[in-house]
Amino acid sequence: MGPKTHPNSKATHMAMESGGHLVARALKVEGVTHLFTLCGGHIQNIYDGCLDYGIRVVDTRHEQTAAHAADGWARVTGTPGVAAVTAGPGVTDAVTAVANAQRAQVPMILIGGAGPKGLTDKGSLQDMDHVSLMRSITKWSVSVPEPGRLPEYIQNAFRVATTGVPGPVFLEMPLDLLFMPVDDSLVTRYPKYRTEARPAGDPRSIERVADLIRGATRPMVICGGQLRWSPDEGALAKFVDALQAPVFVNGMARGAMPVGHPWAYTRCRKDALRQTDLLLVFGTPFDFRLGYGNGGTVNPNAKVVQIDLDGAEIGRNRSIDEGLVGDSGLIMDQLRAALADHRPDEAGRAAWKSAMDAAEAKAKAKMATELTSDVSPPNPLRVCAELNKFLKDDTIVIGDGGDFVATAAYTLNVRRPGMWMDPGPLGTLGVGPGFAMAAKLARPNSDVVLVYGDGSVGFNGFEFEAMARQGIKVTAVVGNDACWRQIHRGQVEMFGEARAVATKLDYTRYDKVVEALGGHGEYVEHPAELEAALRRAFESPKPALVNVKIGGSDFRKGAISV
Repeated sequence: MGPKTHPNSKATHMAMESGGHLVARALKVEGVTHLFTLCGGHIQNIYDGCLDYGIRVVDTRHEQTAAHAADGWARVTGTPGVAAVTAGPGVTDAVTAVANAQRAQVPMILIGGAGPKGLTDKGSLQDMDHVSLMRSITKWSVSVPEPGRLPEYIQNAFRVATTGVPGPVFLEMPLDLLFMPVDDSLVTRYPKYRTEARPAGDPRSIERVADLIRGATRPMVICGGQLRWSPDEGALAKFVDALQAPVFVNGMARGAMPVGHPWAYTRCRKDALRQTDLLLVFGTPFDFRLGYGNGGTVNPNAKVVQIDLDGAEIGRNRSIDEGLVGDSGLIMDQLRAALADHRPDEAGRAAWKSAMDAAEAKAKAKMATELTSDVSPPNPLRVCAELNKFLKDDTIVIGDGGDFVATAAYTLNVRRPGMWMDPGPLGTLGVGPGFAMAAKLARPNSDVVLVYGDGSVGFNGFEFEAMARQGIKVTAVVGNDACWRQIHRGQVEMFGEARAVATKLDYTRYDKVVEALGGHGEYVEHPAELEAALRRAFESPKPALVNVKIGGSDFRKGAISV
């Protein structure tokens, strides 16, 4: 290979490149534009390669945030995010974020440094068995054996992370491999090595499900996060329009239904599950969020259809009437085609819709007073109602917390897939700053809002320094009730107020902390102050945090925390 000048660099590279530069070059070929990291000596040559290949190195104050940012990048863009951390504690600090991505089925790549291969098991600095540690929470965990294969392993990592059920991959890269010069003629890489094809449903099963739909009077749809990886962003709305059935979304499927769509519901799912005669579940498991699909949650006489990328997930926790393995969006399109000549019974659907409208209205009526309440400190629902006024069509909302975030999830209008991010079923707190940094870097023209519980601020709140220093504008809103409310509520019910330990906090001035870290802070105690404080926070060029002292609410009464 002759001399080549790489993007954003005046340096000319000959046929010899270091392992770190090979890694950066391979990432560039994959379309990677940002590498999330916390510095470490083992991985610094990757940074040097990134500078030559025009990849922005974004540093954080905790490795957990760097890995969360890689996860968040994937959720926002639909393509894997990449983080690099140093050996030993650098890798262990990232474990929680990788586990969160695995449970949420998000494709991301974590690169972990390691001591020189020749010093393995001899006690070199930060030496440990990273690969075994990461194996149970990744789709693939491996140590690269030689420098010439670094690009090959990057390619393999992207293929594994994105095909089938998406998920995280861990690549260990020993220090000597990253610094060693390599002749490009000895490098292994392939021009074509993965497919963009998505799996569709078995035609025989499609016909059987179509027959179930034709015979149903009260069908309903639940759609989860796997829809995020479907090539057809509008598949759900088109399917629901054809089916004429209530639809409920969770996780990364939020935003897939247009705001105000007549068949989109948020508050009457329990009523629908008890009354439906056909339940279609796309891309989300029968886990705690669906009561494990038991008879107390789902009408025992209902037919149940489950669609999932993972065939092993179908039929877990309950029996089903039909299961399809494949991409949620593609299967929705197949079912629409199979039902092209079918017209739902108008009277039956009208009655079904009327019942759901009544249940939804009843549930929302309970919220109405709190949404407009003028009591001080502000009701959590009132805070969310005020914040909702600032959300635009392309605003990205991140939830990082328990009670306050769950309230926001039911009240904030998210308008497109990938515009709402929360931890997912692992329930990891501390995801917010990493998700938010990645979201703003991926979509710099969009507002990014971080909805925070006051407990969650304590995990990775110092990332506001990283945001301020690197010019990453995020607006955070904290619901501050000086309590781990979601846990405390159940604790009091079980043990009494006198035995409610480890769940109380202080009304800490997180806004002052953010100001000290270089950001913009606001403090609110009264509803009348909310709009102006939010406006100043959104208009500030600095990363901003609005710290709202909130009062009590019955909205989340009875919510489980285990």
